[in-house]
Amino acid sequence: MFFTLLKENFFFATTALWASRLRTFLSLVGITIGILAIISVFTIVDSLEYNIRSSIESLGKNVIFIQKWPWTFEENFPWWKYVNRPVSSLQESNELRKRIHDAEAVAFQISFRKTVKAGNNSIENVSVSGVSHDYSKINSIDIADGRYFTEVESGAGVNVCLLGYNVANGLFGQFVDPVSNTIKISGQQLKVIGVFNKQGEDLFGNSTDDKILLPVNYVAKLVDLRNENLDPLILVKGRRGVSNEQLKDELMGAMRGIRRLKPNAEADFALNEIQLLSRDFDVMFGIIGTAGWIIGGFSILVGGFGIANIMFVSVKERTNLIGIQKALGARNYSILMQFLFESVLLSMAGGVLGLLIVAVLAPQVGNWFNMEVFLSRSNIILGLTVSFLIGIISGFIPAYEASQLDPVEAIRAS
Repeated sequence: MFFTLLKENFFFATTALWASRLRTFLSLVGITIGILAIISVFTIVDSLEYNIRSSIESLGKNVIFIQKWPWTFEENFPWWKYVNRPVSSLQESNELRKRIHDAEAVAFQISFRKTVKAGNNSIENVSVSGVSHDYSKINSIDIADGRYFTEVESGAGVNVCLLGYNVANGLFGQFVDPVSNTIKISGQQLKVIGVFNKQGEDLFGNSTDDKILLPVNYVAKLVDLRNENLDPLILVKGRRGVSNEQLKDELMGAMRGIRRLKPNAEADFALNEIQLLSRDFDVMFGIIGTAGWIIGGFSILVGGFGIANIMFVSVKERTNLIGIQKALGARNYSILMQFLFESVLLSMAGGVLGLLIVAVLAPQVGNWFNMEVFLSRSNIILGLTVSFLIGIISGFIPAYEASQLDPVEAIRAS
């Protein structure tokens, strides 16, 4: 009985919509634009959130960064408290490695920019990072050719280096193997022992493609490791099963001991973590999501009025037919379902068309903005659900009025 009724309603709906092709097309355009608008906004927002969170998490979810300045700035930020703090040091990093039991790895990092030369080729303003040996245990090192530093090279500060993909190509070209060749930084000669795989930039511009990695003990011969402008920091990665809070508690005690702070003295260092950035982005994406609902809501409202209008016109044009159907024994719910099905079918068709357009355009938009843009399953379900509800809401009043028509009056209607 149900499937028979469904089949008949589908036949009536498609016949009626095809008979009024122009009105159907205009209503279809309205709901398509509405679904396209709201799903496009949410697709961009979700894709942007995914790419940003991926970029943030690539820094390490279970990594604590010990620095002079905190990452979050509150209202009335007391900068004068932080400006005189000491920077993190290599000695503190070595001492932490001995004291911390919940850490899988502790590394020191310092970054600066230099002109790099190889033969007649040179690249200016290259990002150079000096790191201690455990850096590879904290940040994944993806090497295309060659190897990472040995412990002896790191400890002794041997003049060796790893090159980013773009730096290697810029200095040696595509037909010369950089490994075992030499480069010059500040007049000092270094042997290339490895080249990173091509990575590409994330949304924050982070990439190994334009970087050079050196042992920090060698970098100490080139720059002052206590120079605040070079952003010295200590990275601590927790062991598996150790929460960031546990790790921070242990680090707090260890760092206070290393710096010999009194029990009532305020800490003169910051323990930063990725979650601090994530919380700020949670607020931002919440605001953008609300704006998406507002923008898409107006578009959906226009599409809903379009469907309601075509349904009222359809009821008026088919009043005679409704009267005949009721005279032959059609129940009120049958008439109601007939017109409601027509409204839902029209709305769902517009929704599907809007989703198809988003799915086709998403990869192109991703190419324009150099990030991954995709239509997620949740947004597909959202688009179909909204389309269905708009069909029900827009079509219910016209369908109900049709179901309540008196068969005699309906047949007499001209």
